[in-house]
Amino acid sequence: MERRNFIKGFIALGACPVCAKAASAAGNHWSYSGGEGPRHWAELDRKNFVCSGGTQQSPVDVSGTIEADLPPISIGWHKGGGVMVNNGHTIQINMPAGSTLGRGGRKYDLLQFHFHAPSEHHVEGRTFPMEAHFVHKDRDTGALGVLAVFLTPGAANTTFAGLAAAFPAQEGAEVSVDKIDPNGLLPTSLRYWTYEGSLTTPPCSENVDWMVAREPVEVTAADIERFTAIYPANARPIVSQNRRFILSSH
Repeated sequence: MERRNFIKGFIALGACPVCAKAASAAGNHWSYSGGEGPRHWAELDRKNFVCSGGTQQSPVDVSGTIEADLPPISIGWHKGGGVMVNNGHTIQINMPAGSTLGRGGRKYDLLQFHFHAPSEHHVEGRTFPMEAHFVHKDRDTGALGVLAVFLTPGAANTTFAGLAAAFPAQEGAEVSVDKIDPNGLLPTSLRYWTYEGSLTTPPCSENVDWMVAREPVEVTAADIERFTAIYPANARPIVSQNRRFILSSH
């Protein structure tokens, strides 16, 4: 129990790379390759110890799922202004207060969303060109709830296209995005897989409620390339399920 509470203590810091600027300023630099890549994250800072020592790490290969009577996901995201930033690890859109996600008796507030290429989660060994993470915070417990949505080449997506046209290429650059509607990045169906995991970036804090949408969203290949031109490989490799159950909604 003491270890679990200790890990929880890092959740606020690790909610997003932008929120961890203080750690970065102290020399806690990390990347997705080389000596600062995922295999070495735990060595870079003692706060990252769970990156190698944790038992509920993410991302995972979604396989061996168990069908269950899961509560539906209720989205209450609002259209509004936000700030898009290149934080040195991804393109992230910080959202104003007011948007929520509900599941069962829990209510989460949307903090931000960001992208990874290729997808961090796999499905029965399959990967996708990109994955969007919508990071929420439980307003009662402070725990995180992350909704993951796979992005795949296909028809144009107005929301993603609008963001892609303004992706800031320079690290640290910020762009105001007016009237951004995150609902445009949701699939038609909100059937999902869920499991208890962690942040996929240092400090890899555990006790994150993952919800992975089963249906991908189509965006154009050209818009995917606008992201990969900046971040061609910013996905943490999959880790072991460690006997965790991955539940699937009907």
